[in-house]
Amino acid sequence: MNRERAALTAIARAPMRTVRARDLADVYAHPGPELAALAGRGVVRRLAHGFYCAVPPEHVGTAWRPSVEAASAAVATALYGDRVPVLTGLSAARIHRALPRAIAVGHVAVPAQRRPLRFADREGEIRFIARAVADLDAVVVPTDLGQALVTTAEQTVLDLARNDPRGEDLDAQQSITALRPECDLDTMRDLAERQRMRATFARVVGS
Repeated sequence: MNRERAALTAIARAPMRTVRARDLADVYAHPGPELAALAGRGVVRRLAHGFYCAVPPEHVGTAWRPSVEAASAAVATALYGDRVPVLTGLSAARIHRALPRAIAVGHVAVPAQRRPLRFADREGEIRFIARAVADLDAVVVPTDLGQALVTTAEQTVLDLARNDPRGEDLDAQQSITALRPECDLDTMRDLAERQRMRATFARVVGS
């Protein structure tokens, strides 16, 4: 019981209340089976292979699960560290409420490329996009699992437009249309200059 308490305390205190199983190697000799047992009791939730988050006390034993965006940020944080990953693209649009439709994929900017990770508790996956994360224009937002970084409206619009140059992605175009009124054009222009997205900026402004 003491080890269980230590494990639950470690998870609850971790950034975004999420850990990799290996992070509990100093508590359990074999963290995987122990965490699986805790998940079976509903006190932790398995987000992806080897990643577990704490379930809020009021939701213990229920079917609670964090949003796709929160889960994506939490797993990326467990991999790369607190306030390093940045929710981007359509995930950022979701956080900014520019895309009302729920999506099954989380998009996270991280310092190094990594293969997608499948969610363990739902259909879908986390996609990692290699970016110079320190150069992204981002803000801190609350999520189901704690605070995370997300690209600003201006950065999100530029990223979505760059990734969909022909305007064929309906979700991206809907998000751009919804976010544009919230954007400061001078800020967006400066970002485009620094990040070599002048043509993307011109396309957004002219559209």
